Amino acid sequence: MSTLEREKELLKGLASNEKEAIETIYRDNYNLIQHLVIHNNGTEDDARDVFQEALIVLYEKAKSGSFELNCQVRTYIYSVCRRIWLKKLQQNRRFETPVENLEETVPVEEDIEQHDKLSHQYSIMRGAMGKIGEPCKSLLEAFYVHHKNMLEIAAFFGYTNADNAKNQKYKCLMRLKKLFFAQYKNGN
Repeated sequence: MSTLEREKELLKGLASNEKEAIETIYRDNYNLIQHLVIHNNGTEDDARDVFQEALIVLYEKAKSGSFELNCQVRTYIYSVCRRIWLKKLQQNRRFETPVENLEETVPVEEDIEQHDKLSHQYSIMRGAMGKIGEPCKSLLEAFYVHHKNMLEIAAFFGYTNADNAKNQKYKCLMRLKKLFFAQYKNGN
């Protein structure tokens, strides 16, 4: 199997949450990232956190289906980790000297910004779900998380038919949207 085919298989496996692909990416790349972080004012815990964030960025890109990797997975992960680590160093005011080999990275700023934006939106959504109350929270989770159909939801929640369950789901969804956008506009 060529390197390109292997890289594509790793990405496909990552997007499908295949344990073997995730372990391979971890095994092939973590030591490099640990070295980068530790040799640039970080700790082993910092290295684990940075690597985990980069793996999430790569997962989101692979899952999108439109991502075309134009370098090795190793190069992409290294570039993402470097940008994340530089950002953390600057935030903690521990950025004293340039990180080694800065020019040898792949431009990943947009990917990281998109990841940060989605993380913020997920956080707001979790907050809105926490405030929506029952039975809306359970009903929306049954439909969107557990992929139950309207007949199953009607039976479980005691609605007279699937149309009533669908109507209630719509009302709950409108309440959730209202809570989400209220928090989103307030920047919380």
